[in-house]
Amino acid sequence: MNGNEFLKKVKKIGRKNGVEIIINSKQGKGSHVILHYGTRFTTLKDRRKEIGEGLLKAMCQHLGIKKTDL
Repeated sequence: MNGNEFLKKVKKIGRKNGVEIIINSKQGKGSHVILHYGTRFTTLKDRRKEIGEGLLKAMCQHLGIKKTDL
């Protein structure tokens, strides 16, 4: 899964659960952005590149969502 796919799925989960999604590109460096999911957040690296299994698991934990929901 790449960053764009992850973002689309998180947005879908957010709409379903009524959670506000904010993407802050001014805080991240280079191609990184900060993804806010309600009161929680994580750093999303270059959205065109693949996300490894370990990073995907960590990002889901940061946002408080289950990897299986993606």
